[in-house]
Formats: sequence, C-alpha cells, structure tokens
Amino acid sequence: MERTILHCDLNAFYASVEMMLDPSLRGKAVAVCGSKEDRHGIVLAKSEKAKRCGVKTGEAIWQAQQKCRDLVIVPPQFDQYMKYSALTRRIYEDYTDLIEPFGIDECWLDVTASRLLFGDGEHIAHVIRERVKKELGLTISVGVSFNKVFAKLGSDMKKPDAVTVIPKQGFRERIGGLPAGDMLGVGPATARFLGERGIHTIAQLAAIDDYTLKKLGKCGEQIWRSANGLDDAPVHHMDFVDTIKSVGHGTTCVTDLYNDEDVWRVMYKLSQDISARLRIYKLRAGGVQIAIKDNMFHIAQHQRPLDAPTQSFAEIARAAFMLFRRGYNWHTGVRALTVRAIDLRSESEAQQIFLEADMGASEKQEKLERAMESIRSRYGKSSIEMASLFRAPRLAAKEIPNTMPSGIRIAGNPDADAIPDLPVMEFASGI
Repeated sequence: MERTILHCDLNAFYASVEMMLDPSLRGKAVAVCGSKEDRHGIVLAKSEKAKRCGVKTGEAIWQAQQKCRDLVIVPPQFDQYMKYSALTRRIYEDYTDLIEPFGIDECWLDVTASRLLFGDGEHIAHVIRERVKKELGLTISVGVSFNKVFAKLGSDMKKPDAVTVIPKQGFRERIGGLPAGDMLGVGPATARFLGERGIHTIAQLAAIDDYTLKKLGKCGEQIWRSANGLDDAPVHHMDFVDTIKSVGHGTTCVTDLYNDEDVWRVMYKLSQDISARLRIYKLRAGGVQIAIKDNMFHIAQHQRPLDAPTQSFAEIARAAFMLFRRGYNWHTGVRALTVRAIDLRSESEAQQIFLEADMGASEKQEKLERAMESIRSRYGKSSIEMASLFRAPRLAAKEIPNTMPSGIRIAGNPDADAIPDLPVMEFASGI
C-alpha cells in the first residue's frame, strides 16, 4: 500500500503566537528576539511581513532594524510556544498516532491507515489546517506525499496557510526543477559542493554520477535515494523515544571570560546540570566533549575519554577543564562554552575497577552530589551551591540544555547565539 505522509509546519510560529496573544501586533512587522543584555540580541523568529522586508532568523537586531524601520521587537515566551506546540499536536492525534516531531513547530504524520475514516491525504491536510486556524488562531502549511522527504519539501513550497501535494506519479516533473538545497538532507556545505560540480536542481541530483556520489561520503547515497523518491524512513509513533547519544549544557556569558579561573567556574556550573540529567536518565558518561566560542565567533571542539564512566559533575568538570587548558591558548576572550557528556552507558553496566583508583573518595563525592541534588529538587536549584561558584561570572538568563538523540534532533534551541550541537568525532587530539 502506498503511504500517505503529511508534514505540518506552523507558520512563523513564535511570531504567530505573539500576535495571537497580543492582537495589537497583527498586521505589523514583528520579530521575536533574544535579550541584548544577555548578549542574545538576535532574531529568533519573524512574522511574514518582517520576512518580506528581508529580516532573517539569526541576524542581529540592529541589522533587522536597518531593513525594517517599523520592526516591532518582542521578547520570547518559550512556555507559551511549548503550550501551543502541544495543543497543535493534540489536534494531530485525532487523525493518527504516528506523529514524529521535527522541532517545536513541525511534525510528520503518517495517515495511511486513516484514509478509510477521514478521506485522502489532501482532504485530511485541509481539515487539520482549518482546525488549527479555528481552534488555536495559528496557521500551518502542510505537505502531502508518499514519503517524509517529499512531504517536508511540499510544506516548504507554499506558505503560509497552504496545502501542497507531491504525488508519486509525476513527482519528477513536479519537483525536478527545484534547487537541490531545498531538499531535506542537503545542507549549505553539500549544496555548495554540488553547485561547484554543476548540480543545481533536484533532477540533476537524482541523475548524479557514481564518482560524485562517492565524493559526498556517507550522506551521498541517502540524498540520491531521496531525490529519486526512494526514501522509506518510517514516521515514528508519538510515544517513541530515541536513544540518547549525548547530554550537554551550554551558555553564552554576559561578559567575555579572560582567565582560567572563570572558565573553571562556568564549566563546573554547567557540569552540575549534566550530572543531574545523567542520573535522571540512569546513564554514565564515558567521555567528555567541549566546544569553545571566542569573541571573534570562532568555534573549537575537543573531546577525551574518561578513565571510568561517571555521573559526577566534579569529574566531568575536571575533564572538561583539562581539555580547555590543553586546547585553548587565550588568543582572545571566551564568549560561550558548552560541555557535553558523550559515550554514554547504562548506570547498571558493570564497571572496570582500576587498582590505582581511590574508590572511597569517589563514593564520598557521589554521596555529596546526590545530597545536593536532593536538596535542590526540594527547595530549588539555588538552594545550595559550591562556595567556589559564588564569584562565578554571570551567565545568560537562558542557558541551553542539550539532549542529543540519534538521527534527527527534535528539540528546538531557544538560544540561537550559543554554541550549536556539534557531531561527536573520534578522539584524536592527543589529550
């Protein structure tokens, strides 16, 4: 049976929620922006009118204001965005339980088995679109196709408040002339690589030669299959939980860091959150990865294995700081830091005990940290703290917890100025 997949994308989501909550903003050029005081003064989202003025997500507020003098700046309300994201998914659940999020504002729906009850995919898409508009005051664009890649492509083809169908019969004529970079899986770097070789459209990508395909590496075969309509990835059930590959926390400091002592305090604070979530997930870290963004916006990444898997924030912080000391030469100030626990193992997994290890000290540290977390869970995160952190640099109001599943990341990042998730690479820095 041919599948029917929908990709539902809430239009200008953050800005649309703000305009729905405050009707005085309707019809205006609106941009949801981070805090200048916390050095997150960038555009997180923009309305359709702001988009027509050339405002782009990720650019600085002053750049957006130069393009659009009447731009209305509003601060983000992430609790409201989460609320309306959940309400939208409840509507989707009336038509299928195969719902896979792709960020806070996008979902794939497999409605193959729902066609007998609700009609064909295009009809279901229109019904959902009208319900979201009527019940929530928001609009969505929906792509309807026979696989996930083309459904996503369809939802991007016409915005806002639209339904686009890419049928199996004749899909090559429908999308062949579109830029290769429009297709899911073809990022800016891949698009540049293809463009340098005269491959600019999806049709040209579908006809790519074997030599160029091999040059693309592991992703080459996948994007070739996608361009030829061969994507067969399933839409996961709404309760599906993917394997956690890493747990991290990052922040942009309000002022640049210029010495090891301040870096240590920030890393120690970030590691506390990582440790708490490792215990919640019943996992231990087998390695640590850090990313450093300097005040010239250059990003460096380093990682190393740990002697033994751990949940201890003290051990994670020490390993992270060692990586920093050996990998950063203080050519300029540090703007942002991310610490990430990698190579995760179950806490129930048997551990190798080393003769030189001080197990007594490790057990005492574990008891101390668990006691601190117990107090925090009861009285709040600020109820108890290490004395060494009392003089820690002030962090931005919005820190960034990052939990990385395998495959596509489904969690939105509320802080676009912080260090993005970086791929976990084989440890080869010699540290």
